[in-house]
Amino acid sequence: MLSNRFLLLIITTLAALFIVGCSGKQDNANTTATSTVTPPPNQALIVASAPQAVLDQRKARGEQDEAKPDLHVVSPAEGAVINGSVVGVKLHLAGDLKGYKPHKDPDTQKGNHVHVIMDNEPYEAYYELEQPFELRNVVAGKHTLRVFPSRPWHESYKSEGAFRMVTFTVKGGGDASKPTTTNSGQTMANNNAAGSAQTPGEGKDMKPSMAGDVDPTKPMITYSRPKGEYKGAEADPIMIDFWLSNARLKGDGGEYRVRYIIDDDEPRFIDKWEPVWLSGWLAGKHTVRLE
Repeated sequence: MLSNRFLLLIITTLAALFIVGCSGKQDNANTTATSTVTPPPNQALIVASAPQAVLDQRKARGEQDEAKPDLHVVSPAEGAVINGSVVGVKLHLAGDLKGYKPHKDPDTQKGNHVHVIMDNEPYEAYYELEQPFELRNVVAGKHTLRVFPSRPWHESYKSEGAFRMVTFTVKGGGDASKPTTTNSGQTMANNNAAGSAQTPGEGKDMKPSMAGDVDPTKPMITYSRPKGEYKGAEADPIMIDFWLSNARLKGDGGEYRVRYIIDDDEPRFIDKWEPVWLSGWLAGKHTVRLE
């Protein structure tokens, strides 16, 4: 039955997030996303509308939400072999942009950006495409880089050409006991540094992972949100968002469904490729899984 046909992730997706209560206290900031999680009692999540703050931003942005960005990976090239542990990432943005341009507002520290994902790790936001973006201490082996443009509230653009994926191989790579970072110091991958005493950055407290062989012609989910820590108004509701490749969901005229599981709760289903906002989160640590 079509109702029982789900998208199987080519890359396993599991992310952790914190909901911080009024006190702002975190009980266990170093627990990994794949460890046992005891969900808060009596949590009853419901599907909600996008928050008013997001609706206001959409209105203020004019035509930008109707943009159809066409993103290209200039480097690394598909199949590139890189000698050394530093990988430069260069992107080119074209298409019907309607004013869309990645940029971080210095006052709000938010803005349009591109989600950059290496292997099966959480994304890092790339705001200024004219400035260098480097992956440092990349370990030897085959890697996958995925990119797609996003809005200030991290909702991805889902038009054709917005998503790109390349694979590359690193020889003579970095120190596997240390994380892979960007040139600005943001963690891109934990490698084998999961036992480090340093508190992980936003959404990066995950076990080391390599993408392995990825078939770009098969159905695939690229996880995006939620990740990291949510406080105050940002914690209710919270958005689930992802990029869907080579498949159509039932509500969009296709034959697939996406199943998502929060903590150890009963599975829920997504039939249209659009963000899902969930309300009713309780303070504590949660895991989100898509399949």
